[in-house]
Amino acid sequence: MSDQLKDAAGVPDSPKKKDQGKEAPKGGLRAFAGNSFEDYYDSAMSDFPWTARWFMNIIISVLYVVTKLLWPWKVERAELLTEDARGRVIIQNHESMLEPVITIVTLWRAGIHTRTVYKKEFDKILPATWLFSRVGGFPVNRGSADMKAVRRARAALQRGECLLIYPEGTRVKHDEDAELHSGYVIMAQLAKAPVQPTAVVGARFLKFRSRVVMRCAEAIEWSDLSSSKRKEQAAEMESRGMAAVFALRDELRADYPELKE
Repeated sequence: MSDQLKDAAGVPDSPKKKDQGKEAPKGGLRAFAGNSFEDYYDSAMSDFPWTARWFMNIIISVLYVVTKLLWPWKVERAELLTEDARGRVIIQNHESMLEPVITIVTLWRAGIHTRTVYKKEFDKILPATWLFSRVGGFPVNRGSADMKAVRRARAALQRGECLLIYPEGTRVKHDEDAELHSGYVIMAQLAKAPVQPTAVVGARFLKFRSRVVMRCAEAIEWSDLSSSKRKEQAAEMESRGMAAVFALRDELRADYPELKE
């Protein structure tokens, strides 16, 4: 965790307006033109124009049918994910591009707005930036104290939106290659939002009709932590959060040994 992000954990609970990120455009987002990527990043998903919501519904429907046909997947303990209306930071191991689809589709079908925090490198591809912005994603500059992303995350969580974050930062094909990033802890802490571990197996080496299983755990509350100081709480949440993800993953591997990893 960078020193700047550690220091961010000590900001007051009632931040000044300038720290809350850019305000949404006055008059709301326009349906067909005139909105920047930043406008989408900084607006509530419920305030997206009808065209974006319509587009999202079509994308979700198509992805649900196509992925279910190609790689039959299921979500275990899904109620832990879909019956909690609070803004949460959802963390997960990262095997492929399928598990974010599974998570977003499951939550959207339950009426829960979820933003994916994606690595800024994708912004080099303009169509990818356009797509991510329309479905609620926003970029984070990995390896630096990206306070703009932190402020956007806090605002989204305080609005009741969820964040989907992959602390491993990229798709991991071998467990020993995982390199964890802890920015999600600061995002959750500043918004006083719980952290919910989830895990996936079967998506690492996808083949036609191979099965994929996702499992959810109960959210970790800040009040459940033994530490009372901010920096100590952040360190404990970081440790407990990913430990829970890896424990879920290992449980799934034991329960589904046929899903080769």
